[in-house]
Amino acid sequence: DQYQDVSQQHLGNDVPCPLSGTGEDDITGLSPDPSHYQLLSELGRGFNNLSQVSMARHNPTGRPLVVKKTNLDECTEEELFLAFQNEVMMSRNFRHPNLLTSCLVFSSCSQLWVLSPLMRYGSADSLLRSYFPDGMSESLISYLLYGVLRALEYLHNMGYVHRGVKASHILLSSEGRVCLSGLQSVYSLMREGRRVRAVFDMPHHSPSLLPWLSPELLRQDLHGYGVKSDIYSLGIVACELVSGRVPFQDMPPTLMLLQKLRGSHCCLLDVAPFPLGELGGLKVSRSGVDSGIGESVATGSLTRTATAERPQSPGPKNHSATLHNLVQLCLRQQPDHRPSASVLLTHAFFKQASH
Repeated sequence: DQYQDVSQQHLGNDVPCPLSGTGEDDITGLSPDPSHYQLLSELGRGFNNLSQVSMARHNPTGRPLVVKKTNLDECTEEELFLAFQNEVMMSRNFRHPNLLTSCLVFSSCSQLWVLSPLMRYGSADSLLRSYFPDGMSESLISYLLYGVLRALEYLHNMGYVHRGVKASHILLSSEGRVCLSGLQSVYSLMREGRRVRAVFDMPHHSPSLLPWLSPELLRQDLHGYGVKSDIYSLGIVACELVSGRVPFQDMPPTLMLLQKLRGSHCCLLDVAPFPLGELGGLKVSRSGVDSGIGESVATGSLTRTATAERPQSPGPKNHSATLHNLVQLCLRQQPDHRPSASVLLTHAFFKQASH
């Protein structure tokens, strides 16, 4: 019955929704016919391998796009199904140039097809792995974070908290459009027609999100959490983009939780990220790929390596005072002391970005 509900609520409405964009970002005029699409290569998988994400071509027009196919018959876990249903619903309801939303959703037999624009430059996480292993320039970080903040401002004004802000959910098109994906984690702050200040729900599959989650979300106490939780995650992403490494990623989950609840957080150091003696025993190891839509399947970790394989220490970095200040504001322990997304959009750090 629940599968039928999804079809009626989200699949029956198979008229393409226009995106605000041009060129490769504009994939309007598509049809709900699987034979009209050629799947070219697999980009990744999501939802416990139930979804296959592929680069595809719309044969009648030759347009490139991303197709996410999910076998609903194999989706037997209720929590997983609800997360998937939430992503489909949110991707249809939201319309903002900095949010990755679906342009067409339709069903074919037991397969659900979700079509989205192809983000040719992939995720910020994949850019780090391929081109910026020791971190990005401040101008690029400013450009990416500004786009994310615009998406968060929209979501927060609509009464939603994202709960999944991380580098692998930040996508970049060939035309330079920054899009925030990961809508399966989005949660509404509306209750009985009224907006509440705090909610208490824990995101599904939260272990993969632990490094980015805020202390108040992890604490799970009577105070709950709100939209400022996303601001904390943005601060973690800033550290991630600066260093090329995920803060807290090398910690056991229990120690990570303890450090966050105690108020310990990462900071930007104008030196090499690790003392030379420690860096010699650490090696960045990452595997997997970003799906390019919805759930990321990328992973990252710091692992010990033999002395003979020790990497060279990256050179010292001097970060601007405005970047230091931005990170400090985002990572404040008390959520009420963090700025809103709207306020952060006016921060001096973003004056260097071309918007």
